[in-house]
Amino acid sequence: MGLLRKIRTTGRVAEPAPPRPQGDVPAKARELGGSVQVRCVDAGSCNGCEIEIAAAFNPVYDAERYGARLVASPRHADVALVTGPVTRNMAEPLRRTVAAMGEPRLVVAVGDCAINCGEFAGGYGVEGAVADVVPVDVQVPGCPPEPGEIVAALRRVTGR
Repeated sequence: MGLLRKIRTTGRVAEPAPPRPQGDVPAKARELGGSVQVRCVDAGSCNGCEIEIAAAFNPVYDAERYGARLVASPRHADVALVTGPVTRNMAEPLRRTVAAMGEPRLVVAVGDCAINCGEFAGGYGVEGAVADVVPVDVQVPGCPPEPGEIVAALRRVTGR
């Protein structure tokens, strides 16, 4: 009984909402109407960015309250969150994943490795940064980026 009372009295616990994103909103994002379906693609990362993406969608940061929702299929997605340098084995699957997404579609490069290959630059198995393989609309720098930064990038896309 004490636990139920504690849950009722505590209510919803989440980080306070950061200020609404200012500045440039990608042109394609204006067509999405404030809600996006997000597909994550690990193109060869160390999984640090995936952990932060999972944190961005957990109850503390709660990216869903800003209109971003994870989906399992690229055919249902508006936004691709791509992490890691693109390895040779993942270049074609990444191209196909982005091609399978409906229009308008956006690609968000998450982490330094996705933006400029980071520690993996020049490696044998590395094809290049995400922008070398598919067009990138939004970048989230950091190694790994904080969940709040990932949520801020998604808020720029949703406009919420």
